Amino acid sequence: MCSIQAQAEITQMTSSGLFSQKLLLKPSEKRSLETVWKRVGTLKKRNLAGDWRNHWAGNAIKTYKYNVLTFLPLNLYEQFKRVANLYFLVLLILQIIPDIATLPWYTTLIPLVVVLGVTGIKDLVDDLARHRMDKEINNRKCEVLLDGRFQESKWRDMQVGDVVRMKKNDFIPADILLLSSSNPNSLCYVETAELDGETNLKFKLGLRVTDERLQDERQLAEFNGMHALIECEEPNNRLDKFMGTMLYEGKRYPLDLDNMLLRGCKIRNTEVSHGLVIFAGADTKIMKNGGKTRFKRTKIDELMNYMVYSIFVLLILVAAGLAIGHTYWYEAIGSKAWYLFDGKKQDSSYRGFLMFWGYIIALNTMVPISLYVSVEVIRLGQSKFINWDLQMYFLEKDTPAKARTTTLNEQLGQIEYIFSDKTGTLTQNIMQFKKCTIAGRTYTTTCKPTGDKNWNQYADRSFQFVDHSLVECIRSGKDKDVNEFFKLLSLCHTVMVEHKDDGLVYQAASPDEGALVTAARNFGYVFLSRTQDTITIKEMEEERTYEMLALLDFNSDRKRMSIILKFPDGRIRLYCKGADTVIYERLSPKSRHKETTQTALDIFANATLRTLCLCYKDISADEYEAWSELHQEAQVAMSDRDAALDRVYEQIESNLMLIGATAIEDKLQDGVPETIAKLAMADIKIWVLTGDKKETAENIGYSCSLLTDDMQIHYGEDPATYRRGKKKPAEAFFPEPGKNALIITGGWLVIFSSFKIIDFVDMACECEAVICCRVTPKQKGNVVSLVKKYKKAVTLSIGDGANDVNMIKTADIGVGISGQEGMQAVMSSDYAFAQFRYLERLLLVHGRWSYIRMCKFLRYFFFKNFAFTLVHFWYSFFSGYSSQVAYEDWFITLYNLCYSSLPVLLVGLLDQDVNDKLSLKFPKLYLPGQQGALFNYKNFFISLFHGIFVSLVIFFIPYGAFLQTMGQDGEAPSDYQSFAIVTASSLIFTVNLQISLETSYWTFVNCFAVLGSIAIYFGIMFDIHSAGIHVIFPSVFTFTGAASNALRQPYLWLTIILTVGISLLPVICIQFLHKSIWPSVGDKIQRNRKKYEMELLQEEKKKKAPAFERGRRSRRSAYAFSHSRGYADLISSGRSIRRRPAARGIFQESIREVPQTAAENI
Repeated sequence: MCSIQAQAEITQMTSSGLFSQKLLLKPSEKRSLETVWKRVGTLKKRNLAGDWRNHWAGNAIKTYKYNVLTFLPLNLYEQFKRVANLYFLVLLILQIIPDIATLPWYTTLIPLVVVLGVTGIKDLVDDLARHRMDKEINNRKCEVLLDGRFQESKWRDMQVGDVVRMKKNDFIPADILLLSSSNPNSLCYVETAELDGETNLKFKLGLRVTDERLQDERQLAEFNGMHALIECEEPNNRLDKFMGTMLYEGKRYPLDLDNMLLRGCKIRNTEVSHGLVIFAGADTKIMKNGGKTRFKRTKIDELMNYMVYSIFVLLILVAAGLAIGHTYWYEAIGSKAWYLFDGKKQDSSYRGFLMFWGYIIALNTMVPISLYVSVEVIRLGQSKFINWDLQMYFLEKDTPAKARTTTLNEQLGQIEYIFSDKTGTLTQNIMQFKKCTIAGRTYTTTCKPTGDKNWNQYADRSFQFVDHSLVECIRSGKDKDVNEFFKLLSLCHTVMVEHKDDGLVYQAASPDEGALVTAARNFGYVFLSRTQDTITIKEMEEERTYEMLALLDFNSDRKRMSIILKFPDGRIRLYCKGADTVIYERLSPKSRHKETTQTALDIFANATLRTLCLCYKDISADEYEAWSELHQEAQVAMSDRDAALDRVYEQIESNLMLIGATAIEDKLQDGVPETIAKLAMADIKIWVLTGDKKETAENIGYSCSLLTDDMQIHYGEDPATYRRGKKKPAEAFFPEPGKNALIITGGWLVIFSSFKIIDFVDMACECEAVICCRVTPKQKGNVVSLVKKYKKAVTLSIGDGANDVNMIKTADIGVGISGQEGMQAVMSSDYAFAQFRYLERLLLVHGRWSYIRMCKFLRYFFFKNFAFTLVHFWYSFFSGYSSQVAYEDWFITLYNLCYSSLPVLLVGLLDQDVNDKLSLKFPKLYLPGQQGALFNYKNFFISLFHGIFVSLVIFFIPYGAFLQTMGQDGEAPSDYQSFAIVTASSLIFTVNLQISLETSYWTFVNCFAVLGSIAIYFGIMFDIHSAGIHVIFPSVFTFTGAASNALRQPYLWLTIILTVGISLLPVICIQFLHKSIWPSVGDKIQRNRKKYEMELLQEEKKKKAPAFERGRRSRRSAYAFSHSRGYADLISSGRSIRRRPAARGIFQESIREVPQTAAENI
């Protein structure tokens, strides 16, 4: 075995300074590590592997929370951090104390164990799955360069600095710098599904120097003996960015994300790849993204918590009052009655103190222990209904709706503001070349094109734009501007091409980019291939290759892209395309056709088209050489590299000459106008936040019915108009009657600091529609947070791209659309589906139903607990305030678990006041949710007083019936046990029939639950009152024969019937009067339900007319340049998707790359 010393240096910049670390891999069977630390010229050595492991993360991962020893203590600790669970634990401890125990310990222990057990089992199942996943991942195999050759090693044993070899379909074990691959120019395809949910392929490229020298095992082993210093950023969670440099043989090379293979990705279409481990284990980007996300809570959650706290305060006050009552009672009566003497020498105050804790125990059911578990069960069921809804299933892409959270369903029924992206959300994000203007002349599709259709063998047959005059102009070659226009489109881009089945397949970073290159292709300027420094196109019948000197890529701040080319005749020219706002600022004073092009742009705006300006600049050789030096310095900058590059780009992109502009159509999605109109009828205000310019945004607003002709449009170009603010808090910004809409730009939002932000929010919220154009992703999130902060409104954000993630995470509810821009929005969302139109059903049907169900559940849950618990309160007045309970112990234990839980759970899962079709037909049904009318403190106190009334009836009617009565057989069943059975039976009948009165939608399951709960009560009661169980557990089951003795008395059954009737009669009367005299919108619709259902059937038979016909209005949308950061960094960094051929006679296949399409609007 040859003796080879492998060493690699990795440097990380941390906040405290720049450190460099050297790894020495020696030819021993066991790896030894020598670390060398450098900082500010000082040198310190440590020769311990432990130092290495302590500073750098190993590659083993740990996502599980528990092990065998820690599961029970940690899980219980987490559960007892919840106030309700901790409260019942304290109660359980109090029940062990003999002096204050008024109930057996099992009455609290059994419900508490059930709640803790259900939650613990769920946590255990989840953690076991994480254990299995961690074990499977850590034990995966990978080839690592050890002792001069590749040896199989487990992932968990890998370390930073290892050279690894990966093969096709292997998962990438760490964050690795790509050194070389079996593909030309070290191209490596990866699938990033585990990172961003996208299944399309991305490609990565190694540096030219490593590609040329590090292809086989011997070269890699020799490379380890050389010095390569890598400086990079510290570990972070940014999946879209990596910055570093490699110093190799005295030359510094820039490193970015395009050179990195990230852990979690999968190697595709690449036989072998080699790389150097940069980040391992917990330091990798995918693991850094595994942190906890911000937990979203609903308004009902917050209100419910406050109500539980209110109940707890009420419990303390009631217990304190009864304890004081016991103190006075014992002083006046108890201490003087010899038959009440218990042998304890305790004064009245001390006894009152003990009674306080006794009543805390006896009345503990006022605080509902099963409330939170029941709520989670209901939410889980509601989420499943959303997932199973076939009317939200998109057949074309086989995409169902997906509730990615189970905690926000009822909040869908309370939305007040919707914040929507435009491109890909309201529109299809499928671009078609429609018009163009060249040197002041506009070209558009002719109705009846003539001439030879087959003059261009590379034409895309699906291309729809045809202008015969333009074709003739190109073929004649007489108009230089026209030829320059399409030459620019074929050269200035970052599109990748694949030759497949004698055809060309373009893969672009955005739909706009692909549409423009396809347009050039169809007019005779065909993009054929590219290498790291050349682009080859076919100009009509002549193939030409241009040397690419620099590629200045697009980003959301630049809003343009440029390419610098050296022509075959030696000329150097810069081509640029971008937004009109940035292009016009950089035009030369000598540029022609500015006014005519601007006029054409306005015309395109009226046709709802997205526009792009094209221009060029000739550069001298000296000017380019001077600029190139600055460009090289900016490329290897380790701090603010992007800003440095932007400054350099700005220097060369000036004094441009305008050629013309393009116009692309992005059609609306199906059903968008109808959906927006329906949501507006539900009093939901819709804001569109887009990167497009004002004309585009405004006219798309008209086309999708967001803006209507009866609206007064207010523009925000002049902030001074609104800077004065409101004179009085109650004064409206728009006192005139009628509808208002506001259109503002992102630049206008920047001046918030110069006047009150609250004034802007108030002004915007007075409008029925708001459009914010030219906004950045950060501004989108800021706008959402402003409305949340100052209006306390429930907000929903919906988008389809990576630029929408900020506002999706900021809003109370985030909705992702799985469209043309990848899956990043979906991965960050709470709910996801494929089309904007499904938002109507999500809110008006599922959201409204979920809200109504949850409100009914909570109102009834509080009522039944008050009615159950307060019987003890009335009983205390007749028991000397002695904290004696009114029911049997086992009834108290099983009341919430078995006797009254199932009917209310089913109401929370299945109830509906009207069906889905009527919910959509009458959007006004949504208003109660926005107003929070169905569950608030008013409803809480109504439930409280309803519970007080029922508890009074349940106690005092049986009390009166038992007072001075005689049984049919001469016996007197007026004992405590018989009284407890009658009150308990009355309570069970009352609460189960009460929920029947609240149920709007009856099914067999509901009926079975109500009758079954009553049957379960009687079945269990007769069992635990039997003599057989008393013989087995004499001290636990003490009501032997009480049920059979009491319930064989007819007058006790009459007492139960009377009690139940009086308890329910007021509710029946109030409901009747309310629906007859003060009916709600829902009551009116329910009353005429059959009539409306017949109308719906008739409407479905009729063919619906389209809500919008393009061209019907004179105003339509205008401008856009929606584009993601392209492949310029890969191309200009010296990499290519194919090697340059020595001679090119036929097309050579370049490797296809499916781009990352998470486009960000400007």
